[in-house]
Order: sequence, then C-alpha cells, then structure tokens
Amino acid sequence: MYQFVKYILLLLTASLSLVSCKQKQGDKIKVGFSQAMSTDDWRKQMNSSIKIEASLRPEVDLTIKDANNNVEKQIEDIERFISNKVDVIIVSPIQSKPLTAVVEKSIKAGIPVLVVDRKIEGENYTAYLGADNIEIGRIAARYIVSHSKGSGRIIEITGASGSSPAYERTLGFSQIINENKRFTIVNTIQGDWEKESVKAPLKAILQQNPNVEYIFAQNDRMALSAWETAKTLGLEKKIKFIGVDALNTVNGGIELVKSGVLDGTILYPTGGNEALKLALKMFNKESVAKNNILNTIVIDKNNAEIIENQMDKVDQQQLVIESQQSAIKVQEKEYASQNNLVRLLSFFLVIILSLTIYSIYSTISISKKKKQLEKINQTVIDQNKEIQEMAQIAAKSNETKLNFFTGLSHEFKTPITLIMSYVESLIENEKIKGTALIDEVKLIYKNSNRLLRLINQLLDFRKIEEQKFTLRASNTKIYDFTSEVMANFKGEAARRNIDFQLICKNKSLELFIDRGLMDKVYFNLLSNAFKFTPDNGRITISIVENQDNTVKIHFKDSGIGIPDDELSNVFDPFFRASNNNKNSSGIGLHLSKEFVLLHQGKIELKSKQGSEFIITLLKGSSHLQPGEIIQKVENLTSIPSLITDNLNIEPDLKEINTISDAEKHSLLIIEDNIDLVHFLKAKLSNEYIVYTSDGSDAIEKALEIIPDIIICDINLVEKDGYEISRELKKDLRSSHIPIIILTAQSNKESVLKGLQSGVDQYLTKPFSLSILKQSISSLLFNREKLRYYYTNNIYRVEPESKFGNQEQAFITKMNEIITKNVENPKFSVEDLADKLGVSRVQLYRKVKAIIGINISDHINNVKLEKAAELLKSNEMNISEIAYSLGFSSPNYFSTAFKNKFGISPKEYKMSN
Repeated sequence: MYQFVKYILLLLTASLSLVSCKQKQGDKIKVGFSQAMSTDDWRKQMNSSIKIEASLRPEVDLTIKDANNNVEKQIEDIERFISNKVDVIIVSPIQSKPLTAVVEKSIKAGIPVLVVDRKIEGENYTAYLGADNIEIGRIAARYIVSHSKGSGRIIEITGASGSSPAYERTLGFSQIINENKRFTIVNTIQGDWEKESVKAPLKAILQQNPNVEYIFAQNDRMALSAWETAKTLGLEKKIKFIGVDALNTVNGGIELVKSGVLDGTILYPTGGNEALKLALKMFNKESVAKNNILNTIVIDKNNAEIIENQMDKVDQQQLVIESQQSAIKVQEKEYASQNNLVRLLSFFLVIILSLTIYSIYSTISISKKKKQLEKINQTVIDQNKEIQEMAQIAAKSNETKLNFFTGLSHEFKTPITLIMSYVESLIENEKIKGTALIDEVKLIYKNSNRLLRLINQLLDFRKIEEQKFTLRASNTKIYDFTSEVMANFKGEAARRNIDFQLICKNKSLELFIDRGLMDKVYFNLLSNAFKFTPDNGRITISIVENQDNTVKIHFKDSGIGIPDDELSNVFDPFFRASNNNKNSSGIGLHLSKEFVLLHQGKIELKSKQGSEFIITLLKGSSHLQPGEIIQKVENLTSIPSLITDNLNIEPDLKEINTISDAEKHSLLIIEDNIDLVHFLKAKLSNEYIVYTSDGSDAIEKALEIIPDIIICDINLVEKDGYEISRELKKDLRSSHIPIIILTAQSNKESVLKGLQSGVDQYLTKPFSLSILKQSISSLLFNREKLRYYYTNNIYRVEPESKFGNQEQAFITKMNEIITKNVENPKFSVEDLADKLGVSRVQLYRKVKAIIGINISDHINNVKLEKAAELLKSNEMNISEIAYSLGFSSPNYFSTAFKNKFGISPKEYKMSN
C-alpha cells in the first residue's frame, strides 16, 4: 500500500509541473511614474486616474514612486527606473533644471520619457503632456480685464522659482495685462506654491497699497492664503481673488469659488489617463506630438456647481470602475484556478480506476478515525463545560461569601452601637467616675473600638476589591497628623516601656493626603509594630524630605522581622508570615498598600534587625485629579475617638430639670432592633415624647401623629429607610418633618442615596449619643428658625419656585384660599382642610408645626389684616366690616382687633 501511495504522489507532482509549464505569461510593459505633484490632492487625483487607466490594460505593469517634493529623491527614483530597464518613464518634475540631466540620461539609455505638468530645460525628452501654462496666465488676465470695475491695480503671486509653470503663467498673464493700459501689476510676490510663503510679504504690500482690485495667485492654496491675509486687514470684500487648479476637494478651488472666497479659478487638469495612453503610444513607436496640451476653462460662481457635479459623477464612475476591476481580477483568478482544475481532472481520468480502490479504503479508514476524533472532541467539550460550570460556581460562591461577610460586618455595627453607647453612658455617669470600675469600662470601650476598626477593615477590603474608593485629599501638616495618630499608642508604649519616637526636621511640611485613609495606614503599620516588638523595644517614625519632590515616612521597629524569602508576599491579601504565631486577618497590609497607591505613592518593606516600612508620597497636588482634592479638612473616621489613655470627658448635662410633656417635642423612632429602640427610648424620653415603629407601619404612624422629628434605620421589615423617607418628604402632610437616617451603611453610595431621598442628616453606626442628641437639637432649632420666618412673613410668603420648598407652596396655597373666602361668614376650618386635601387634625398639626399657632387663630389674623385694609379705604363703617368678615358682633370684632393691633378699630380708622 505504501508503494501505491508513493506512485500516486509522483503522478500528482508530474501533473502539477506540466500545468505550471503550460502557464506562460506574456511579457508586460513596464511603466515607471515619478510623482512629484505639489499637493496631496493633486497626487491622489493623478494617481487615481493613472491607476484606473492601467487597470483597464492588463499588459501594463505600473510602478509609482512619490518623491514628496524632494528633488534628490525624484532623481534617485528615475535612476532606479533606468537601472531596472523599464519600458517607458513618466515624470512630473518638481523643478525644471535639476531633472534635465537625468531625463537626458534616460533618453540616451533608449527609454522614452513623457514629461507631465512641468517641462524640463531644453527639448531633450520624447513628449510633453500638460495644460498650456502660458494660456492659463492669459485666461486669468482676460477674466480680470473683462470683469474689472475698479482701479485695475493687480498683485500677482507666482509659484516657486525655477518652476516652468510659474514662469509660463507669469509670461501669459503679463502679455494680456500689458496690452490693456488701464491695468497695472503693482507688485509681484515670489511664492513657493505653499500658503505660508504669501502671508508676510502680502500683508506688508496691502498695508502700503490697500487700493488693489485683483490678486492673481498661481494656485488656489496661495489664493486662499491671500484672502486670509486680506481678511486680517479688513480688505477681503474689497479685493477679488483669482486662483489656479480648481480641485474638487475640501478647501479646493471649486469649494472656495462657491463659498465666495475666490472670484474665479482656472481648471488645471491632471491628465493621468491621457499620460498612460500617450506613454503606450511612445512604447509602440506610434507617431506622437512633441507638445500635447490639455484643455482648461475658467470656473466662477456661474458654473462652479455644474463643474462640481460633473467631477463628483466622474469620481463615482471611477469608484465603479475600480470595483469592477477588482471583480474582474477575482474572476481571472477563479478562471485560472478552474482552468488548472480542468487540466488536473483530465490527467486524473487516466488513473481514476487506481484511485477508486484507494479512495474506498481511505474512506473507511477516515470514517473510523473521524468517529474517534469526534468522540475525543466531545469529551474535551464536556470537560470544558464542566470547568466553566465549576468556575462559575466558584465565582458565585466567592461572591456569596464576600456578600455574607460584608452583610455580617454591617450587622455587627448595630450591637457594637449598643455596647459603645451604653459604655459611653457609664463613662459619663458620675457614680462610676473615680471608682475602680471606670478602668474596666474604658477597657470595654477601647476593645469595642478595636472590634469596630476590624469590621471597617473587612468593609474596606470589599470596597478595594470593587474599586469603590474615592480619594478625598486635603493639605495636611504631616508632622501634626502623625503626632495625633501616635497619641493613641502612647499609653501602650509607656505600659510596655517601648521607646516610641517621631523624628522630623521640618515640622511645617505639608502633604495632600486623605486623612481617613492615611489614618488607617498608620494604625495598621503601628498596630503591627506594637504587636511584634517585645517589651523594652524601640519603634521610630521618621519623616524625611527628599530632593526629588518626594517625602519618605519610615516606620521602624525592633521586632521579630520577616523572613527574606517572604518579603515579596507581605502585601498580598490574607498573607501571614511563617514566623507569625499571633492572630491576624491578613488584610491590613494589603489595604495599606492599596490606600497608598490611591495617593499615587508607594510602600516598601525592609527587614533587617526588625521591620521597616517606607511610605513614599509626592509633594504638592499636581499628581492628583481635581475631583480628588477637597479644600476643607474633614474628620472622616467612622466614630469619634471618645476614649484615650488620659480620658477627660465632660459630663453630659442630662440631669437638667425634667421638661414637662406639654413642652416636649415628639420623636418617632423607626427601627426593627428592639434593644436599640429600648436604648434610644430610655436616653431620649426625658427630653422628647418618643413613639416607635418597626418599619411595617412607619408611614401610617408618621401621618397619624405628625411628629416633630423622625429617626429612621435603612434595613427594615417591608420598606427600606430610603423609600420611607422619600414618601414622607413627598407627602404634603409630613414634608416638613426633619428625618435623621441612623444606619450601619457608611459607604458613599448609601449616603448619597439617603440625601437624594430627602433626609436631613445621615449618621452611621456605631454613633455617639451626644452627637445624635446634638443633631436632633440642631434640626429642631433650624425648624424653629424656619417657623419664625413663616410667622413674621406669613402674608409675604414667596411662591414655591423661590426656594422649591413644599412648605412654601403649602402656606402660599392656604393663604390664597383664606383670602379668597375671607368675606364668606360660612367658611370654616373644615372647608379649608377639604380644599387642601388633608384632614382637620392633620391641618391643625401641620400649621402648628410650621408657624406655631393654630389654624383658627391664623384665619382670624387674615380676617383682621383684611379689616385693617377696609378701615383704611373708609368705604364701610366698623359694623359693616365686622359682619362682612364673619364676626358675631361689632364688640367681639373690636376686642379682637385691639388685641392684634393695640388700638381700637375707630382709633385705627381715624389715624389712617
């Protein structure tokens, strides 16, 4: 079987060789094109037209070299064409004189040369193709002569020196202008075809000779530059501009004519397709004229749009031709492939019988192998699916664990709140102060604080994982900040006789840091230092200012250190060194590194005779984003530090005279933790009438009692605290009630969501009872100030749009209804409540809460204000006014009027 296969392969090789021998290609005509057009648009237009013409001629092998306006590069390209022995060379010279020698060299080598666009010196080339530049100059001059209505003063801007088009256009232009005595070329500017060559000389000329009627530039780019220069002098509407090229491109001549920048432009055709046709005639030794001139026309506002449309259609047709050529090439390849296939099939007919036997054998063998491969492939697919499912289960499990620990951490905050609040109360209790028990209470509070810090580390770890931390850096004196943090460890250092020092030469050094995050970094590093440093050891913090605009903060201890081979793993989450036999979460150093990185800094570790952590921070604020910098220094810690080693807390003045129930404000606590409810109720009942709800009936109870203030948790039975706050603030009956959110959720998103729900203050657990009490007092005090404003401006309350406040709108609407019905003796409080859409009781409570008087007194006040207006008008007597405003008798009216204004109606009327 092996010999049979070898025989078949030999036959196949022979057949392929035979086919390849039969595929003889005819020799192609090699055409070299040295391109040096003055602009990218010219290059594209010329290249496009010559390529399309070449694609229509399969016998042509076209090579295009672009010299990019570099004369030496163009000479080098033509030399390469000569050495490669191309059949025809097409040259578009950059300059005439430098290219003369290399063109003559090509002619001597027997290669015909077609010069395009610009001529060389002498006549030693095969043929020239281009527009008649002398005629272009004449056309431009004739256009100016026929359209001139002004001074006839002209400025001419020529092309580059040594360029034949520039010389010939000037020649033709001068011929016509010199024939007309009324016209004068006042100045000629030597340009180089580019815009920048025009501006400075033209500006100087126009400043001296502003009375110019026409500027003729030898291309559109220089014409546009001339217009821009004239515009800077305010002459762009006085002078008319003529250009040459008329390219159909952005800022090309046609667009400039249409937009009114140019008065006209002379079409200068590229002639790419004509160039290739002429080159092929030269190759075929057909008779060719020495000078082949391309036609041109003037384009002005009368024909610009028509020419543009025609050129657009030509471009579209060129695109169609290119696509058709591509399709033809594909078909040619397919044809060649099919042709080869037919030849191979013809040869295979000879050996078809032999292959039939082998093919049957191969089919059976392949079928077996295919089944085996399919089986293996299916096994791989099944294993891949299992791996993906296991990965998804692992990811889901990991997310569930993280969510569980995060939720559990939040739940820990409520019992810690109770512990710390009760301990705080014990510390403030005069009976315990001065006893031995106070030290034990302080120890409880200190360890509760430590537990809270560990919980916050867990929450911080989750935030870091989810990239939810936002830096809030402020300008901070780093020496003072370090001293404040060190104060928390002074007692421990003294107790264990540890030499605890801070070294800093510049105590006024300032850095931009997030005080909250850097506080955690310091605590983590110092906690580790004290944990692993033995008694009588040494811990030093050194702040060193460097010359490279950085500051290094060294935390050096004399502890057990870390093994060298484990130094690179220290900042990994959950890492514990092999010589660490103490309890540790393993995330403190990881968080510290992430917090330092947020400051665009770095943290390093050295371990030699103890451990040394080095934090490197940049000075200034240029390395931070604007949104990461705050102007006001804030205390960002989650709980105020109430306990230090030298504890000195002023007693809370709770023993002040008990307030009577009539004078107490009402307080509604919405909380589902019974222990916390009992604690708050016990602590606040002396000063407030306290109502409670577990959240299931929070809205109904709030609308029933209309409390003066509400304290609300977020995680509740049915609706969360955000939803409850949002509904109460939207309801007219309860919108005036201040709401304090008291929750364990301290992240930025939760705080923002709470404020968006309309709450007045957001406090996090664990909280300080004194801060909570002060927050309640401040909100009630602000409510009293608002009430005072409404009471003194009740008749001058602005519409709602003034402040966007619901109470503002409520009072405005209530006053409008009362004023409208002030002369209706049957109008009652019930009618007013009905029109406002609230019950009589709710109306009474809301008005009392906002302006401090009951609704009946307010209606009487409005009536008395109306009575004062009527008394001033002197149109009715006192009795008529009393009865018209619904008073039962003139005597009652007089008594009420005198109580409000201090004088009787009669005296008021006489005085006015």
